[in-house]
Amino acid sequence: MTTIEQLYKTLDERRRPEDVAEMIVELMKNDLNRHELSVLEKAAQGSLKRSLYGYTSMLETFGTAVGAEKQIKKAIEIFKISQSETSNYHYIENIETFLTETSPLIHKSIGKNDFRSDRLNKIQRKEAGLDLSKRSYNKKWRLLKRIEKRLYKCIQESKKIEFQKIAKHGLAHTISPEDFNADLNTACFIAYFNARSNVRSTFTNQSQERPFDEICEMLFNRCKGNADKTNWQAVSYIYTNEEALHYLADEQKGRLLGKWSKILQEIAEFLEKLWTDNDINRKTMAVKKGNDSTTWNNTAGAWNKARDNWMNLIYALGMEYILDDICFGKVMRLMAADVIAWHLSSGGKLDPNTEVWNILPLPWEVFQEKQFCNKKMIIQACRKAGIDPEKSGWIAPKTQQVSQFKPTPELVHGVTVSNPFLASVLRKNKYFSGKI
Repeated sequence: MTTIEQLYKTLDERRRPEDVAEMIVELMKNDLNRHELSVLEKAAQGSLKRSLYGYTSMLETFGTAVGAEKQIKKAIEIFKISQSETSNYHYIENIETFLTETSPLIHKSIGKNDFRSDRLNKIQRKEAGLDLSKRSYNKKWRLLKRIEKRLYKCIQESKKIEFQKIAKHGLAHTISPEDFNADLNTACFIAYFNARSNVRSTFTNQSQERPFDEICEMLFNRCKGNADKTNWQAVSYIYTNEEALHYLADEQKGRLLGKWSKILQEIAEFLEKLWTDNDINRKTMAVKKGNDSTTWNNTAGAWNKARDNWMNLIYALGMEYILDDICFGKVMRLMAADVIAWHLSSGGKLDPNTEVWNILPLPWEVFQEKQFCNKKMIIQACRKAGIDPEKSGWIAPKTQQVSQFKPTPELVHGVTVSNPFLASVLRKNKYFSGKI
């Protein structure tokens, strides 16, 4: 695999920025001037390739949804049907195709899974021409039911993982190899900013590190310096600030706005289900027993990321007048009670954004037009909570800030551990709870 192929592969991974910077050095060392190379070296010098141990305890990939490979292989054996050896039943489309082709063999309707009312009795099996014993028919029926159940679970897990990716890096993982490889400056900026965006949150009572650092700025400036060659549409999939969108035609901006609107619709439906399934304390947004905080926080992050991109495009198209008719708010993440206590004990107070969240209608209900909310209502709520509605990103694009590069910490569930081997030992011995 070539270096550029490895770099593209990182778009769907969680590689450390240092290791991505090392790949960029290899690809661009002859094109960078002395200053640019020194800026990039701030990260690259900490890569695993240059490290004595060359090891990280943190997973470098996102999760994957488990398909129905095991169940379908059993079904192929029991139904005695031939299937291609290359069929991969970890993919939703392949599972759906198998069910569509196999269920009619026993006259089972997909979605009809009530054991008492949806099975065929002896007379119905005979009329359908099924020469099967009750035991054989029930065995096949139950197996198809289990595959359907696995399909539904796979769809739900795939949604969760997709929303987690969107929360971190927007649509970077959907950029095609052709668009990525079209221009080296484009590829390097996207890959590094993607790695920075995917860095895990740390356990702190302060704000998280901003992903756009001085290395991102240098790589983005190279894109601007070669604007005619830069693939700005690919850039806009991960970075939708005013400068990047300036290079897109209105038609391109419109298509991207439509894409983000559709994503918001999908997230809204999922948020509504999570809100119903979890008894969440809206006033404090503190986690309590029974809350699926991981799924909620990932989905809330996806909503906020999609909303930011939607908002940026609204302004880039000169359509901010829409916000006078409809403007949906942010979704607050759930916070661990010990973090809230830590924040309060250190002189802080409950995030004022949570107060705005409590005043306004639920944002997904506004998006679905079940409730009404507009820009004026959000401004009033922000002022009541004592925050600037524009600078806080409630009604306008956020101002881009450039942070200094800081080495990626070795984390176990958000807690910094000095040594990666120690981190793996602590995790193995369950010194930290929760999921990575």
